[in-house]
Amino acid sequence: MGKPEFVYTTYIETTAEALWHALTDSDFHERYWFGHRATSDWKVGSLYQFEKQGKPSVEGKVLISEPPKKLAYTWDPCSADAKRERTSRVTFDIEPHGTVVKLTVTHDDLDEGGKTLRDISGGWPMVIASLKSVLETGRPLPADLPTSVRKEAACA
Repeated sequence: MGKPEFVYTTYIETTAEALWHALTDSDFHERYWFGHRATSDWKVGSLYQFEKQGKPSVEGKVLISEPPKKLAYTWDPCSADAKRERTSRVTFDIEPHGTVVKLTVTHDDLDEGGKTLRDISGGWPMVIASLKSVLETGRPLPADLPTSVRKEAACA
């Protein structure tokens, strides 16, 4: 049996270029990812880091960078309780379909029953919903979501 994976697919009324920008621009990222800012040059082999209020939350290395089609990077949470887990991988596949873009997020190489798998299973749907909202309406999901929901999103 293979390692667990999480796959989430949605359709967003935007362009592939706008979606790529949203995934890789620090300021835009912070808008929909509940205050987490991503920094990198997004070139293969480069390091990246997510941080909130100056504290790192996730870090890793860019594995694939094919604007505006595909982005993949390793995922290493900066929390002490997740450090015992293997480094996992996140892949964004971006496919234009007329006036919408199909976005598939695959998070794999996860430890079965691990904290990362639990956290991202609730977090990715919130983050991607907020991304979709920003791209389609100009507004992220509300910041006044319950604390437990915001915490899940921060872990995705």
